[in-house]
Amino acid sequence: MKLLLISNSTNAGEAYLAHCIENIKNFLGEKKIKALFIPYAAVTFSFDDYEKKVKDNFQKIGHDIISIHHFENSVEAVENAEAIIIGGGNTFALTKRMQDHGIINAIRNKVLDGTPYIGWSAGSNVACPTIRTTNDMPVTEPVSFDVLKLVDFQINPHYLDAHPEGHAGETREMRIEEFIEMNKSIYVVGLREGTMLEIINNSIKLIGKRNARIFKFGQQPIELTPNDDFTFLLNLKNK
Repeated sequence: MKLLLISNSTNAGEAYLAHCIENIKNFLGEKKIKALFIPYAAVTFSFDDYEKKVKDNFQKIGHDIISIHHFENSVEAVENAEAIIIGGGNTFALTKRMQDHGIINAIRNKVLDGTPYIGWSAGSNVACPTIRTTNDMPVTEPVSFDVLKLVDFQINPHYLDAHPEGHAGETREMRIEEFIEMNKSIYVVGLREGTMLEIINNSIKLIGKRNARIFKFGQQPIELTPNDDFTFLLNLKNK
């Protein structure tokens, strides 16, 4: 299994995918790949516009994409994909559309069979067992929150430590603490912007200049660097 799970598409002051495009290039390898792109997280812009934005960047690194919305048979498109890319946007919209097109099991089976998978933001959320650690507003209602289950832990993309002055609401950490209170067996990775997790078979590493914050019920949150061991997150089977 090959996964590249990216926190965000754009760092402040940088171009779209600039911070991770070389990582994507290295992940996909030297042979040109035409990946299947899934734009279903887009809400305020069209699938065509989303496809063009991603395509322009992938072509710069010698690869290409085609969006799933061009295919009459979505499941067949997944089954024939050389790689699968799921972009960011609204996680609830993404999940509902994946359910509506019946592709969740097809993607899971394809990736477990070795097809490379890249997701950023919402695309990282749906690689987890559930979308219940997304930051997004539920603008639509999926049949369930269950998604691809490619990993046994949860990701909170765009993880923030900030608590703005004068803000009396919950911090991100407090919201994750609510999740682990209700889901005691599951780890949550607070994935800060500019970072990503690369998982190849039984290896996992953090890439980027920031630490990841790890949450588990009954334990104090811990900060792990790109030099630390993350393998405890793999093959947990919720134990």
